[in-house]
Amino acid sequence: MHTHEPEAYDCPFCRLQRLVHDERNRPEDVVAVTGLAFARISPKWWSANDGAVLVVPRSHHENLYDLPADVGHAVWDLTQRVAVAMRTAYDCDGISTRQHNEPAGGQDVWHLHVHVFPRWDGDRLYEQHLTTRWPSPEERRPYADRLAAALDLPRTFG
Repeated sequence: MHTHEPEAYDCPFCRLQRLVHDERNRPEDVVAVTGLAFARISPKWWSANDGAVLVVPRSHHENLYDLPADVGHAVWDLTQRVAVAMRTAYDCDGISTRQHNEPAGGQDVWHLHVHVFPRWDGDRLYEQHLTTRWPSPEERRPYADRLAAALDLPRTFG
C-alpha cells in the first residue's frame, strides 16, 4: 500500500459529503451525485480554464492503487458525463482529464479525484500549471449551475 495520508486526515471531499462547509467546499459547488461518485466545481482554477471540475468517489480511497473496480467505473462513468456536459454547457473547444497519485505524481489531496478541464485553443493549460487561483464561491456558482443543468443529475448527498 502506498499511502501519504497523515494520521487523522480531515479529508475535504469527505467533509463536503458530511455537509461540513467552508470557503473552498460549498454545497453549491456540487454538480452531480450518483451512488458511488460525485462531481463538483474545483475550488482551484488554472489561469485559462475556469470552471474545472473534480470527479470524486463517495467512499474514501487515497489513490488509484486501492480503488475497487466498481468505484473506479462509477468515477469514470461520471467523468465522461461531466466531459460531455461541459463541452456543451461551456461551449469550450475540448476537454482534458488528469488524475494524480502520490506527491511525486502531483497529488496533494489524499482522496482520489479526477480533474476535468474545459480546454480552449491556445490555453496552454500544461504550461500554466503554476498560475492558479482560488475563486470565490460566487465566481464558482454560475459554472456549477450551468453544468448541473446540463447534467440533470441530483446535486445533493442523500
